Amino acid sequence: MRHRLLVPGAVALSLVLAVPASAADFTPGAPGVGDTYYPESGNGGYDVSHYDLRLKYQPKTDLLQGTATLLATTTQDLSRFNLDFALKVSEIRINGKKARFTTSGKHELEVTPATPLEKGKQISVVVRYADKPSQVKIDNYSAWARTPDGGVVAQEPDAAVWWFPSNDHPTDKATYDVSVAVPDGTQALSNGVLASQSSKLGWTRYNWRSDKPQATYLTTLAVGKFDITTDTTANGLPVINAVSKDLGANEGSARASIARTAEATEWLESVFGPYPFNAVGGYVPNVPAHYALETQTRPFYGKKAFDRGTNVSVVVHELAHQWYGDSVSLKDWKDIWINEGFAAYSQWLWSEKEGEGTAQQLADYVYAQHPADDPFWKVKPGNPGAENQFDDAVYDRGALALQALRNKVGDKVFFDILKSWPTEHRYGNASVADFVKFAGKKSGTSLDGFFDTWLFEPSRPAAGAAGHTLGARHAAEPKSWRQIAAATHAVHGH
Repeated sequence: MRHRLLVPGAVALSLVLAVPASAADFTPGAPGVGDTYYPESGNGGYDVSHYDLRLKYQPKTDLLQGTATLLATTTQDLSRFNLDFALKVSEIRINGKKARFTTSGKHELEVTPATPLEKGKQISVVVRYADKPSQVKIDNYSAWARTPDGGVVAQEPDAAVWWFPSNDHPTDKATYDVSVAVPDGTQALSNGVLASQSSKLGWTRYNWRSDKPQATYLTTLAVGKFDITTDTTANGLPVINAVSKDLGANEGSARASIARTAEATEWLESVFGPYPFNAVGGYVPNVPAHYALETQTRPFYGKKAFDRGTNVSVVVHELAHQWYGDSVSLKDWKDIWINEGFAAYSQWLWSEKEGEGTAQQLADYVYAQHPADDPFWKVKPGNPGAENQFDDAVYDRGALALQALRNKVGDKVFFDILKSWPTEHRYGNASVADFVKFAGKKSGTSLDGFFDTWLFEPSRPAAGAAGHTLGARHAAEPKSWRQIAAATHAVHGH
């Protein structure tokens, strides 16, 4: 250890510098992160590193009781800060001391600590609450869906506000422990691996753990009666699938579809690189929904996703998101192509692998289906607008852009890009602009103009812009197209 002699003047100066900021220097954290589409989402002034959620849910009454502990670091001198949350709160403590709180806006919980919080300090925030989440409405809507035997929360872009307090934006990812007590005979599912399970006095507690960074909207909870199957992939990754016991005629197709999870994951690893998380799987509750969602490690599938029969294409889509959207998450919701364009293209690659139509044949077909005056071309996948965030064009034109890129740079460079992007950006956030720059660097050429044409211009690119003859007026429909369209168009109306 080195020692330095301080002269009296230096000692006096150090004391001055050590004086903490005055009360006037502490300011409220912003009530949102300034997202282009959802400016009220997330909050400023702190970063969460871990959520510990200890919950109890009674399906008969829809009563959810919870104690949430957030571990965070302040990023400014805070006089107060916001949490995104809509349920009734009874108490909040910061570093063990009671804090004052009030509500504002649609889902803002304003928290004032007993003493201001200095920048760069680790803090704990404990929130106690109880409410009936399906009855809590924001714009006449709740993301919490009741089922005949329980409840489910899985929605995009907002879901967390109906069951735990958070910094609700994908740019603030954290690890999770989700502990849920439910009546005996009922199961509780969440993300990651089941760390432990115990029963006492008529209640069974399930303790789930996600040990890699996870966005709030990708955190899920399902309570009900499920048939749960477990397995491992060839690499030893735990596979946990669950199907509700009351799906009716859709049960067989739902089971047959998610039974392909391990196979699809192993194939996706050959395309995108090593799987980034500690478990994989999927669940199908008795929710009358067409949509599916890439909830991290355990995608959600509404039972109507299987109305037309077995739907492996949607399973491939949601699993592809584990790399594109979950591990590498968007910086801003306008960057949705970073998620959906790649997941849609994974379905095209799966079709190619299965011999049901190559990616090029699918690109030809999509291009031919939309003449130049079709509104399809008005939607810009690189920034579609909040009202078009899940428009068909984000998926289909988004995938078409990737096939055009493949034609332009060649298979070797293209598949190197697909694999190296989620490897080099693992557990982070990225924008469309980041990907454009990355692809240009990997290919050794500027691709700005190319991506402007395919992602940002509200018009149909010329056929030659794909580096391949596109748009035969009567391009044959690939065998896989109807399932892809069902999986992407009907299922992805969030």
